[in-house]
Amino acid sequence: MDVLKALEVCGGAARRPALARLGVDDAALRRAMRAGVLQPDRGLYALPTAPPDLVAVLRNRELLTCSSAAAAYDLWSLPSDGRRHVYHRRQEAVLSGSVHHAGLLLPPSRFQPVAALADVPIHALRCLSFAESLVMVESAVSRGEMTVDFLRQRLPGKRNGRARAVLDWVDTGADSLLETLARTYFRQAGISVEAQVYLERVGYVDLLLDGWLVVELDGRHHAEWKQVQKDHRRNNESAIQGYTALRYSYADVVHRPHEMVQQVLAVLRRRR
Repeated sequence: MDVLKALEVCGGAARRPALARLGVDDAALRRAMRAGVLQPDRGLYALPTAPPDLVAVLRNRELLTCSSAAAAYDLWSLPSDGRRHVYHRRQEAVLSGSVHHAGLLLPPSRFQPVAALADVPIHALRCLSFAESLVMVESAVSRGEMTVDFLRQRLPGKRNGRARAVLDWVDTGADSLLETLARTYFRQAGISVEAQVYLERVGYVDLLLDGWLVVELDGRHHAEWKQVQKDHRRNNESAIQGYTALRYSYADVVHRPHEMVQQVLAVLRRRR
């Protein structure tokens, strides 16, 4: 494979073994360096446009994991505090400001410095908050890439009790991390919740509570005028059929969940 193409496959930078697995030989690397490919460290090659964080991870021989590996596997994730979560064979070698994770179950990615998919949610469950780890795990489970039992078996003992408690709330059927979080917060409040329910002449609604209260969760695309008009038509049609509809935004679900739950409980108490 061409060196530039191989580096693109690796995300913009890679060590020699990863490039060799893609068919790049030493002669091709020498030609590429004369053409502008960089060598930030011995055995490390990078495009001029390579992300500095990727180069830093490769230079220090780390593997991204936990929330820092979510993007590599297209897992749902919430905004982080900016710290890099990594695995390294020697904890003392981890760069200052990074979060170290110990232990790997499987070999890492062949072409990028990322822990195996099986290890990423396990590290997240041990490290992140309830909401952060829940959305990452549920996105992997919903895609069929692992099961709750698989994770539970690898989190034994009292020290993993908090991690296993998160797994009790993992479900499938949610269409977004907002649905996962809202569904969980409502169930924790004792509310009966169904996800992705089809209503005649309305279509699929995000959540249906107690069989009559529709909760729709608005991502960024809902700011578009055509989507707003569609949402209004759906709300009106559901009202005609006897349903009540509430709408919540990303900020409501992620940053103000207690207020959202209290509003929903107030509406449910009126009907009950």
